[in-house]
Parts: sequence; C-alpha cells; structure tokens
Amino acid sequence: MTYCLAMLLNEGIVCLSDTRTNAGLDNISKFRKSFTWEIPGDRAICLMTAGNLAITQAVIGLLQENIDEPQDGIDTLLSAQSMFRVAEIVGDAMRTIQQRHGAALAQMGESSIASIIVAGQRKGGRQRLFHVYAAGNFVEATEDSPYFQIGEHKYGKPIIDRVITRETPLKTAVTAALLSMDSTLRSNLSVGMPLDLTVLRSDELCMSDHRRIEADDPQFDALSKGWSQALRDAFEEMDAMWN
Repeated sequence: MTYCLAMLLNEGIVCLSDTRTNAGLDNISKFRKSFTWEIPGDRAICLMTAGNLAITQAVIGLLQENIDEPQDGIDTLLSAQSMFRVAEIVGDAMRTIQQRHGAALAQMGESSIASIIVAGQRKGGRQRLFHVYAAGNFVEATEDSPYFQIGEHKYGKPIIDRVITRETPLKTAVTAALLSMDSTLRSNLSVGMPLDLTVLRSDELCMSDHRRIEADDPQFDALSKGWSQALRDAFEEMDAMWN
C-alpha cells in the first residue's frame, strides 16, 4: 500500500508520496512512487503511482522508453502540447499495460488495479491536476475538489478537508500535506518513510522544490511532535468547553 497526495492551489501544486510497498507482514520494501520530468521554461510534470507495483512500474517504464526512443507520430510527456494531452498519454500507457498483463493477473487471482496522479504545467497553459484510473480514463481536479489522494488515504483526509482550498498559501499546503502524511504513518503500517515532496510554483515551469525526506529528518520529526502536542492541547481546551 502507499499514500500519495497532490493539491492544486492558486500559487502552485504540492505533491507528496511515501515509498513503502508490502506484500505481507514480513515482506516490506521501499520503492519510489514519485517521478518527475522537466524542461525548464517549457514544462514541469510530476507523476505519483499507487496500486499493483508491477503495473505502475511498467507504465512508467513505457512512458520513459517513448521519451528515450521517440518515434514519429507518437507524443511523449516531453513533446505533448498540453497537460490534458499528457494525461491522455499516461492513460494510453496504463491501458496498454493493463491489456498486456491484466487478464493473466486475474487468472492467478491477483489484482491489476492501479492509479496515477498527473500534475504539472506546460508553457502557455495553466497548472492542471489529473487522476488516471486503471482503465486509462481520468478526471481533473476542479475549484470544488482541488486535491487528489490515492492509496491509503482515509487517515490523512480529514486534515486536508478542513484546511485546503484553492486560496490556501503554498507554504501552508506543504505543512498540511506533511501532517496528513504523518497521521497516515501513525495509523497504517503499510505506509512508510522516506517521503518524496515536489512543489511546482505556478508559471515557474520547473521543480521549485524536490526533495526526499528521510526517517531521521529533524524538521519532519519536529513537525510531527509539534502536531501531537498541539492536538493534546486542543483536547484539553475542548474538555473545558464541554464539561
């Protein structure tokens, strides 16, 4: 399992993912779930994956192969003329891989379900955020629903629901994303460190911030402890209101 979160704000996009994959209590591994491509001044794209690891790795591999060995008439992530076309390309790759492996996995009782978040901006266009499903179809984030979560999302969702709107400052959104992830880490062992954080400021057309947060990161540790204390303090205040 995994947890990936992407938020589309007026100031930019925030993407955060964990790296844990488990196939049982005694088979836990780390795999990157966040992938980025950029041509500074032209485009910046971030993809995050959840679901069947073999499927999502194959999709990312196919997308990268088309970039490395371009063919006439085939659009790639780096040649697409819009972010909508980027989402279509990712959806096409997902559909191709599902058709190639989905039936065989089903015969063996294995699920091929997978999903991908597509975020970014192309020169001349606005920032856009999409959620691509296993069938290759997708939906786009809107003013009313400015974020997507995939994977183990239920523990971190309440924080985002209470805080995030399109007007939320980028710095506040990063904090909300990290606290959403911290809540998930504490409640679900199938989600784990390290984390991959990507920030795309609107119209910069590059990765404004792209970093890996390790388990011993002092800043994240301080944030986690501060949030726990803030919750304890809030409960004491609520007790006084109710009793």
